[in-house]
Amino acid sequence: MKIAAIQMISTPVLAENMATARRLLQEAAASGAKLLLLPEYWPLMGLQETDKVDIAEPIGQGPMQALMAEMAGTLGVWLIGGTIPLQAAEPGKVLNTTLVYDPQGQQIARYDKIHLFGFSKGEESYEEARTIVAGNQVSSFDAGFGKVALSICYDLRFPELFRALGTSSLIVVPAAFTYTTGQAHWEILLRARAIENQCYVLACGQGGKHVNGRRTWGHSMLIDPWGKVLNVLEEGEGIVSGDIDESLIASIRESLPALRHRKL
Repeated sequence: MKIAAIQMISTPVLAENMATARRLLQEAAASGAKLLLLPEYWPLMGLQETDKVDIAEPIGQGPMQALMAEMAGTLGVWLIGGTIPLQAAEPGKVLNTTLVYDPQGQQIARYDKIHLFGFSKGEESYEEARTIVAGNQVSSFDAGFGKVALSICYDLRFPELFRALGTSSLIVVPAAFTYTTGQAHWEILLRARAIENQCYVLACGQGGKHVNGRRTWGHSMLIDPWGKVLNVLEEGEGIVSGDIDESLIASIRESLPALRHRKL
């Protein structure tokens, strides 16, 4: 199966980002991709942390969810919707949520981001917990070729999350990695997750300088189970794609049965 990641440079305007997502999803599907991944925060990179609270949707309704359902059904693809803000029980906060749609446009999986990013160095400071409620449950789904494990951005630094997900054929990582942390750690962590779980990793980033002044690392990439980077887009909007080879997964796990050798 051909799969693709959509790299964006989202703005503070929801309508602009929805139009960009629609265009790039259509382009990726036209190239033959049957599983598409959007980045974290694709609907909005706001001027203030609280801007996402204003557009948060209840589960099952709203323009962001309607667009994703429409695209999945119209294009006949599996769509992993990056993240959107969903309404949370706690006032002034949202859930940072990945929703998955099948080729009929039905929502079939959900993952609320468990690990909330915090970073402070010099003038650069982020604290997602101020506006996001953490999730508490891992999530995956079957896309026909095997199990797809869901994660979001900062989750990448916590290998125990991927162990909790069990054996998977593909790990997806929608993200908005900062330029600072991405330059240092993004690729090495992604390749480590592919190697230790002996599966493909499709990582999908925000990639460039945003209207709000933030710069994201980009470098969306597809990595094979041996840790080889098959395709990468460094910066700017666009598409990263490649094929899932089930026989390669099986061959690597047979020749180096590390998953069977686990003790702890």
